[in-house]
Amino acid sequence: MALIVQKFGGSSVANAERVMRVAGIITETYKKGNDVAVVVSAQGDTTDDLIEKANEINPNASRREMDMLLTAGEQMSVALLAMAIEKLGCPVVSLLGWQAGFITDTTYGAARIKRIEPDRMRAELDKKKIVIVAGFQGINRLDDMTTLGRGGSDTSAVAIAAALHADRCQIFTDVTGVFTADPRKVDGTVKLNEITYDEMLEFATLGAQVLNNRSVEMAKKYNVELEVLSSMVKEPGTIVREVAKMEKMLIRGVTKDTQVARISVVGMKDVPGNAFKMFSRLSGKGINIDVILQSVGRDGTKDITFTCSKANAEKAVEVLEDLYAAEGAVVSSDTSIAKVSIVGAGMQSHSGTASKMFGALYEAGINIKMISTSEITISVLIDAADADRAVSAVHKAFFPEN
Repeated sequence: MALIVQKFGGSSVANAERVMRVAGIITETYKKGNDVAVVVSAQGDTTDDLIEKANEINPNASRREMDMLLTAGEQMSVALLAMAIEKLGCPVVSLLGWQAGFITDTTYGAARIKRIEPDRMRAELDKKKIVIVAGFQGINRLDDMTTLGRGGSDTSAVAIAAALHADRCQIFTDVTGVFTADPRKVDGTVKLNEITYDEMLEFATLGAQVLNNRSVEMAKKYNVELEVLSSMVKEPGTIVREVAKMEKMLIRGVTKDTQVARISVVGMKDVPGNAFKMFSRLSGKGINIDVILQSVGRDGTKDITFTCSKANAEKAVEVLEDLYAAEGAVVSSDTSIAKVSIVGAGMQSHSGTASKMFGALYEAGINIKMISTSEITISVLIDAADADRAVSAVHKAFFPEN
């Protein structure tokens, strides 16, 4: 007998038919003698619908009240799924985040889990009940409901698996696993049987919309073995663990991220501490920076270009214009770019990986604006209009037989 945590996203429970299908997956796992804890997201477009309703009333509603509203989506899902499991004849209980023991900080809209007090979940599991938990939410020290931000249900599932010392955490999605590229947009993709935490974290951070990066970080920290699989097709998925077989692959896959912006500051003073001043000010505003390029100083000035999320581009420009107005530096932004990356631990011991990637882009007539590298990734910035074509070209260069 094992303890299995299963997570189902909004598309998996979007309507009554899918709720019953998910209930069937859960009860099948339970009837094999396993203890089962389940995390579920709000149905389909429920969260978007709730946001739209809020905007009709008050487009500037406080984050606290938005959290109070948005947690209702998951409350509906857990109750409906529990009803479906009852119909199939299995004992079940549904719990909201606070009932399951999720204690968070007070950052409304993007709360961090401080700890989990799993006593209620353990007690219900000991009674041989299937435990259905509302993902994406918790409660803070003020007894206010909070939400965990984008991908919060993945994080909820991994946190439960860690707290309960589960044997496996299964993340059910609308694809059958982790692929070398998005199988819906690129031909000849390959499903990976295994992938390491570090590689999966790079996939998630660089735009692959399979797992939330916070959930992968937590899985690595607490050594929670993940499996990414489909709720629609019954077949083995992709295992995410500390050590994975390389499967003779130089790289694991190609990703793209179109939610990036390039910010440039031209003509800033070439003096010690200016870069520190820039990035500390941006950090203080909660703006995360990715690729950074600094030019060679000339005539007492230098230029710095970096990338951040497209959502933070306007804020970043405002911060920098205020900071460098007196120096006469010019701040500009470009939101019509995309970041295309290759990921794979195998790149560390193979030369020529970068040249193969750049050659594929050259043959496709795609211009590179910036380049960034790490031990397991190579990323390039290109025009957003070329993103899909770039992913296909690079994927074909590394996976020519598929």
